[in-house]
Amino acid sequence: MTISVAVADDQALVRVGFCGIIAATPGFSVVGEAANGAEAVAVARAAKPDIVLMDVRMPVLDGIEATRQITASPQSAGVRVIILTTFDLDEYVFAALRAGASGFLLKDTLPADLLTAIRVVAAGEALLAPSVTRRLISEFARTPAPTRGSAGVGAGAMASSPSADPAQAPPVPPAPSQAPATAADRMAQLLTERECEVLRLVATGMSNAEIADQLYISPATAKTHVAHLLTKLDARDRVQLVIIAYQAGLTAPA
Repeated sequence: MTISVAVADDQALVRVGFCGIIAATPGFSVVGEAANGAEAVAVARAAKPDIVLMDVRMPVLDGIEATRQITASPQSAGVRVIILTTFDLDEYVFAALRAGASGFLLKDTLPADLLTAIRVVAAGEALLAPSVTRRLISEFARTPAPTRGSAGVGAGAMASSPSADPAQAPPVPPAPSQAPATAADRMAQLLTERECEVLRLVATGMSNAEIADQLYISPATAKTHVAHLLTKLDARDRVQLVIIAYQAGLTAPA
C-alpha cells in the first residue's frame, strides 16, 4: 500500500528536500505541497493524504491552527499531521499536539528516520519518544482545565466524561449518597484490567512491540488492545491516549 504525503513548509528548499526524499522512495507518494497553513488545509481537504508534514511557523495561517482545522474537519477526516520543528522543546509543539497532531519531527531528521516516522504515524501510532511523552504530560498538567477541554488532544471520551452520555454510560446509577465517580472509577468501568495496563504503558511512550515485551503478549495482541482503547475512549491516536491516561490519574507528570 502506498502512503500518500503532503508537505507544508514556507521554506521552498526544505519543502523540496522533503518531497524529493518521499517521492524517490517506493511505497510513498507526494500528493501536495503548501507554502502556508491555509494552503495546507486546502491540500488536506482536496487530496486527503495519509500524512501531512506540517511546519509550525508559516505565514497566512500558522501550522498549529492549520493542524486544528485539518483534524477537526470532516473534509479531512483520517488525515494525520506530523509537526516539523527546529527545536524539540519548542513550546509550539505542545500546542500543536493539543490541536490534534500525531507527533513531531526535527527538521534535521535523517531521511531513513523521516520515512520510518511517516510509516509509524500512518499505521496509527504516535511519534513520541518516552522523554517527549513525559514533557507533553508535564506541559499539559500546567494548562488550566478549561483550556484543556477546548484544546483538542483531550477531546476523547474521558476528556468529556464518558459516563456523561446516558447512552454510553454504565447502566448502574450511583446511589444518592454516593460520591461522584472519579475519572479513575469511570476508566475502571469502561476498560478491562488488561486494557488499563496497556493504557499505562502507552502513556509512558512505549510502542506496540515494547508493550508486547513488557506484558509477555504478541505484538498483534498489543495492537488489538490499543485499537480497543482508541475505540472505547473515542481517541484519534496515541497522543490523545496519553492525555486521557493523565486525566484519569493512570500516569503523572515527570
